Amino acid sequence: MMIRPATFRDIPQLKKLLNDSVRGLSKNYYTTGQIDSALKYIFGIDTQLIDDGTYYVVEIDGNIAGCGGWSRRKTLYGGDQHKELHDTLLEPMAEPARIRAFFVHPDYARRGIGRQIMDFCECEAKKNGFSSLALGATLPGVPLYKAMGFMEMEHIVEPLLDGEKLELIRMIKDI
Repeated sequence: MMIRPATFRDIPQLKKLLNDSVRGLSKNYYTTGQIDSALKYIFGIDTQLIDDGTYYVVEIDGNIAGCGGWSRRKTLYGGDQHKELHDTLLEPMAEPARIRAFFVHPDYARRGIGRQIMDFCECEAKKNGFSSLALGATLPGVPLYKAMGFMEMEHIVEPLLDGEKLELIRMIKDI
């Protein structure tokens, strides 16, 4: 496994990975309608993370098997289609860094890829002065995040533009 910063050239592969991950790993937690809607209105690539150099991919045999990142910006979750254009910076001493957009291809699930990216993100956030992390977890991600020391803070029901609703969990961890 090799972890490296994501690039704009990776976006086509990342879009496919994201779709495969959500459809494959969320089907026991969300309805097909919720998954379709979330892929349209929330889940997507946040190009600001790539621009900031805080989004990473794990490659196995030349294939992107997983991705995820951290951010020094306010957005908690969602791709370009879900967030404000101007994403303001966080105050490291007062606010938690954001853990963002973790997706693992179902063929590579439960092999430590998410944990490897999380460890890398945690280290980078610490280097940048943050002492805690926050994330908006999908239901299939909650067990992994709990195992990595995150605590549930709030249940969020995100209304989607087509009337569907998506349950997410805001979680936090001191680092």
